Amino acid sequence: MSFLEICMIALALAMDAFAVALCKGLSLHHPTLYQMLLISGYFGFFQGLMCILGYWIGFHFSFLISSFSHWVVFIILLVIGVNMIKESSTAEVSSTNTNIDCKTLLFLALATSIDALAVGISFACMNIHITYSCFIISIITFILCTFGVKIGAIFGNKFEKKAQILGGIILIVIAFKSLFTAF
Repeated sequence: MSFLEICMIALALAMDAFAVALCKGLSLHHPTLYQMLLISGYFGFFQGLMCILGYWIGFHFSFLISSFSHWVVFIILLVIGVNMIKESSTAEVSSTNTNIDCKTLLFLALATSIDALAVGISFACMNIHITYSCFIISIITFILCTFGVKIGAIFGNKFEKKAQILGGIILIVIAFKSLFTAF
């Protein structure tokens, strides 16, 4: 597989993480460099890690994950999206949504990297060099998510609650997309 093909796969995988980073950025008024790097780091790291895990699964348990991964992504993203919309109606939108604790980021990073798990399984079937490929996937995801947080923050400062609702809608759309593309 060529470098360009791996980059194209990485871009496709990073789109869900980019959308979630954009949503997270929507809730931050002025993200610090640390916050941007933390969010991007989680997404980039877990995209690569899940790809490696998928590669391992591909050799040992491929029949287990392929039948239900789309449901896991659907449920997680749907719950997060609905919660974002629900939280937009409360008076404390800004204070609750700026929280980027490890538990929240872990949950989001895992939810957006299920596709990378499936790609890792397919890489195992094609004998792709996994370390090189996962490094590229991680770096591209990291870069896109950094831009996503920044872009989201710009719009979040102008629209606040509407941006929170938009973020929830984006996650719900991604949830349904993951469900419908699986069939």
